Amino acid sequence: MTVPSNQYQHLISALGRRSIVLVGMMGAGKSAVGRRLEKKIGLQFVDSDAEIVRQCGMPIPDYFKKHGEADFRNGERRVIASLLRNGPLLISTGGGAFCDPATHDLICFSAITIWLKEDPKILWERLRGRSGRPMLDGPNPEGAFYQIYAHREPRYAMADITIEMHNRQRDKIVQEILDLAGKLVFILRARSES
Repeated sequence: MTVPSNQYQHLISALGRRSIVLVGMMGAGKSAVGRRLEKKIGLQFVDSDAEIVRQCGMPIPDYFKKHGEADFRNGERRVIASLLRNGPLLISTGGGAFCDPATHDLICFSAITIWLKEDPKILWERLRGRSGRPMLDGPNPEGAFYQIYAHREPRYAMADITIEMHNRQRDKIVQEILDLAGKLVFILRARSES
């Protein structure tokens, strides 16, 4: 972890024990943005999916096949809860985490959320033909993807801040988030007072 620059110290102070959680669809670039933010503001970045794999000792698609989605979501919630207790961190979540009601409430209580919103057509182009996405396994992965997107979008829209990706370079997205540091501090202070 790098030392935070003075420029973002007010954000780190305002966070206290809260984390910044990146939410959005698979393929949106949450991990790439999180790693770049870590270098800029000095908070440790953790990919919750990578942490799940580390803890369960198997790839997520294998876990889905062996235990099912409900069991995966319960385990995902436990991992995210553990990460949130150790904040402040920068956390990227799997695409379905913020859409699980109990995990959603947990994240909203303990973190500030940023939705990395990408056009679904762009997302599908990134994901098409790639393996390792258990929600897209089946005879019609494209149809499944668009159905999942339509189901999840209203939940993502509940995030504190929405960043419109527009297939832009990750560094530009990171800069936009950093430009919103003052807004993030305002939201955090308002929560502390309520």
